[in-house]
Amino acid sequence: MADDQQPPDSKLTRTKEKWAREGRFLTGKVTRPEDQRLPPGQHLTKDWPVLDLGVAPPVSRERWRLDVYGAVETPLFWTYAEFAAQKQAQFISDIHCVTTWSRYDNQWDGLATRELLTACQPRDDARFVVLHAYDGYTTNLALEDFAAEDALLAHSWSGQPLTAEHGGPVRLVVPHLYFWKSAKWLQAIEFVTEDAPGFWEVRGYHNRGDPWAEQRYSGD
Repeated sequence: MADDQQPPDSKLTRTKEKWAREGRFLTGKVTRPEDQRLPPGQHLTKDWPVLDLGVAPPVSRERWRLDVYGAVETPLFWTYAEFAAQKQAQFISDIHCVTTWSRYDNQWDGLATRELLTACQPRDDARFVVLHAYDGYTTNLALEDFAAEDALLAHSWSGQPLTAEHGGPVRLVVPHLYFWKSAKWLQAIEFVTEDAPGFWEVRGYHNRGDPWAEQRYSGD
């Protein structure tokens, strides 16, 4: 690119400039003040309980694929090797399950969702994402929640590859929402213009799932 040539303006470029002005391009640990760290109704655990639909799909790294499509300028169809070749990040974050347990200081390695957004370039009319998992599970997120500064597509936890029971080879991690929003065994990310509630959302769970607002169920 010539020195005097500027990149094309886009919604994503404008959004990233806003993030930069706000000082939100952070790495490492993203925390709240200690007295606000544990959401209401939660209790701490040192374990990592296993919760899913009862079927852990046997997806190896060799067989794993990620499809990114829908309201995007550049659909992506990655093998695990292609995914791993992208710029990687490491975050430390707390996780909060709707079943009332929380676990502090989880170390994740993977691809930041903001890097994925740069690669696929959501269209201006994209408002939501739908996460599709290998076990048939789905969940929905507003685009701004998916783009959180510490959200990522994680392949490792505490320096080790994610086990199958915890969603390996790759799962989503969105720490500021209840953990059912962080789909395990991630298979596809669909960008949509209209909201599309997922598996638990159509069964009475809250559409967003903010732990600090105790958004557990649809009436909360």
